[in-house]
Amino acid sequence: MSQLEGTGSDESDDAVFKALANSTRRRVLDLLKARPRTTGEVCEAFPDLDRTTVLQHIRVLEGADLVTGRKDGRTRLLALAPLPIKRIHDRWIGEYTRAAVGLLAQLDDDSPR
Repeated sequence: MSQLEGTGSDESDDAVFKALANSTRRRVLDLLKARPRTTGEVCEAFPDLDRTTVLQHIRVLEGADLVTGRKDGRTRLLALAPLPIKRIHDRWIGEYTRAAVGLLAQLDDDSPR
């Protein structure tokens, strides 16, 4: 298991990318971004899917540590856990953005005036 700059393992990054690869799971994250919701509220937000399917998507998100759940009486409250997304941003998106900006700056410097 390799690590890059202490930002997490390749396995945990793979789990995040796998979770984010599905549009329904991204929609669940968008829903939870606004505020924590009960499992029932999340299921109701997807009337075209049966409850079991939505719960499977939630389990994948929890497995990637993108969503946390806690019991509140008989209900289960789900919340967005943004740290894995920040880790992906810092490791992948931020690095590639900096590289792209550097290439654009180099092109600008090399262009004739």
